[in-house]
Amino acid sequence: MNASGRVCIALDYPRGAEAVAMAQRLAGRAGWMKVGLEVFVAEGPALVERIATTGARVFLDLKFHDIPATVAGAVASAARSGATMVNVHASGGRAMLEAARQAADAAGLPKLIAVTLLTSLDLAALTDLPMAGTPEGIARRLAVLAQRCGLDGVVCSATDLAAIRGACGPDFLTVVPGIRPAGADVQDQKRIATPASAVAAGADILVIGRPVTGAPDPPAALDRILSEISAPRL
Repeated sequence: MNASGRVCIALDYPRGAEAVAMAQRLAGRAGWMKVGLEVFVAEGPALVERIATTGARVFLDLKFHDIPATVAGAVASAARSGATMVNVHASGGRAMLEAARQAADAAGLPKLIAVTLLTSLDLAALTDLPMAGTPEGIARRLAVLAQRCGLDGVVCSATDLAAIRGACGPDFLTVVPGIRPAGADVQDQKRIATPASAVAAGADILVIGRPVTGAPDPPAALDRILSEISAPRL
């Protein structure tokens, strides 16, 4: 996978026009564009097609989590939008994941992945939740469940990559948010990594938003990240 194919730009905007404008501005530099909840709720499925006209594949990041029948229907609808990749929450359980897989197959969705543990949750945050273990251990268990249910990969923190790679092998897709170049503002992320360290740890796709989209010169900021992950590692 080349450097541009490893990068997914998070188009986290309140309006579709802003998302499309940024996707057009970065066209040809990033292989993926992520459409999330805020702009999708504002604009609807037609936005996916508008983003796809830039030539990038679209990751529809809606994190479905509901009863199996509802999630299956949502996955089928998401596939009809033209998205290349859609995600569900692994914590929805085996029946939900299997229903999502069946719906994705029937609708011809290329990639179905599962969210393990949000990067905003660290060990301290987990004390408020009915989850036993460390973030890495929880993420590994959920990744194994997703793999056993036939999903193509997971969304996970870079800090969980070693555990997930060890349990699920090298061919299980890993999509990693919480990517911040050295010195960047971490904002609401708690478990983060630099682009180069995430790739070295086994990340397949890096989800990067504000360090690029909020930069004074987004194409230049993205080019620096592409250079970083393309550089030979000693």
